[in-house]
Amino acid sequence: MKLTRPHLTPWTAPAQYWPQLAEATAELDPPYGVISLPALAHNAFDMLDRAKGTPIRVASKSVRVRGVLDAVLALPGYAGVLGYTLPEANWLATDSADGAAITDVVVAYPTADRAALRELATTPHLAARVTIMVDSVEQLDFVDSVIAPAAREPIRVCLELDASWDSKVFGHLGVRRSPVHTPDQARSLAEIIVARPGFTLVGMMGYEAQIAGLVNQPAGNPLRGVAVKWVQRQSAAELADRRGAAVAAVRGIADLEFVNGGGTGSIESTVAEEAVTEVAAGSGLFGPHLFDNYAHFHPTPAASFALSVVRKPQPDMAVLLGGGWIASGPTAADRSPKVVWPDGLKLLPLEMAGEVQSPLTGPPARDLAVGDRVWLRHTKAGEISEHLDEFAIVGETGIVETLPTYRGQGKVFL
Repeated sequence: MKLTRPHLTPWTAPAQYWPQLAEATAELDPPYGVISLPALAHNAFDMLDRAKGTPIRVASKSVRVRGVLDAVLALPGYAGVLGYTLPEANWLATDSADGAAITDVVVAYPTADRAALRELATTPHLAARVTIMVDSVEQLDFVDSVIAPAAREPIRVCLELDASWDSKVFGHLGVRRSPVHTPDQARSLAEIIVARPGFTLVGMMGYEAQIAGLVNQPAGNPLRGVAVKWVQRQSAAELADRRGAAVAAVRGIADLEFVNGGGTGSIESTVAEEAVTEVAAGSGLFGPHLFDNYAHFHPTPAASFALSVVRKPQPDMAVLLGGGWIASGPTAADRSPKVVWPDGLKLLPLEMAGEVQSPLTGPPARDLAVGDRVWLRHTKAGEISEHLDEFAIVGETGIVETLPTYRGQGKVFL
C-alpha cells in the first residue's frame, strides 16, 4: 500500500462517501472494518503539513495495523514508532513473516514484563532498536532484578517528563504519568541513569494530554470551547518554558538523540518548542469521532465499521448485531461508537451500544430492513483494531487489498 496526496475529497459529501464505501464492500459480511485509502492519505499528509518539517513518530497504539504503520513510515517526514508495550516493540523491531523490522521503536510506557525485558536485553538487534521508558529509580531497579547489567546488552532509556499543568484556576490538568515534573527532578534522575551500568540515556518524552486530548470546539457548548482554548494556550506557554529548561538540564548530562512531545491534537504548539525534536501522533491517521470537534484541524473519517440490521422490534426501530465497542477513558456517552450512516439514526439512551445488539431509532430506522448495514465510527483510533482481524482498504475504484490488524496476526498486547 502506497500513500499519495488524494485529488478527490469524497468524505466532504457524506451522502456520497458512505454509500460508496457500502457499494465497494457489498460482498463482505458485517461486522467488518474499512479504511478509506484516500482519506488515510489525506490525514497522513495533513499531519505532515501541521508539523512543518518536524519529524513525526507514529503512535502505534492508535493504529495497530502493521501494514498501515509501514505505509505511513514510508512517507518522508515520518520516522520511528512510539509503541505501547515492550512485547509489541520487540515484535515490531524483528524481521519476520509479519513484516520487515522497524528499527526505531520507543516504548511510551514503563514496563514490568520480565520475559520481554530478557528478550530485549539478550538480543543485540533489539537492544539497538528499542528504547524503554523510565521515570523513577524503582524502574531501573526492576530491570536490574530481571537481568544483571553484566549479563545483558546496554538498555536504551527515555526519561519521561510530566507534561501536565497545575492551574491555579482548574487544579491539576493532564494525565497522571511521570513523577518527574521540574528541571531539577529531570536532572537528578538523568544523573542516576547515566551513572548506572547497563543503561544508556538516549531521549526525553512528555505527553501534554491537556492540550492534545481536549476538544476545543465542542458541539453545542461554545463557552466550554473558550475555556479549553484558554487552558491550552496557558498550558502550552508554561510547558514550553519548563520543558526547555528540563531538556537543557538533561543535555548537560547526556547526549540525547531525541526529545519527543505532543499528540495529534497538539502538533502545532508542540513543534513550536525549540527543545522538541520530534512529535508523536497516530490518532489523526484514522480520524475517530473523538477528534471531530477541534478548531485547528479536521481529520477525515478514514476508519469505520459496518454492522448488520438483524431485527425490527417495531416499525420505527432497527436493531444491529453487536456494536458495543466502547472506548477507554471516562465512562460517558462519547465513549460509544458514533452511528454515521444512514444519517439521523440514534442509539437508545437506556441501551446504547450493546455487546450483542444495538437498537437504533430515528427517521431512517423505518426504512431499514433485515440485512441492511449501518456505518459507525469508533471513539478512539487504534482500539477499533482490537475488534477486527483485518481492514478492507478501499480506494477510488473499490477494495484494493486487505490488511490484518495486530489481532489478525495473532498479537494482543494489552
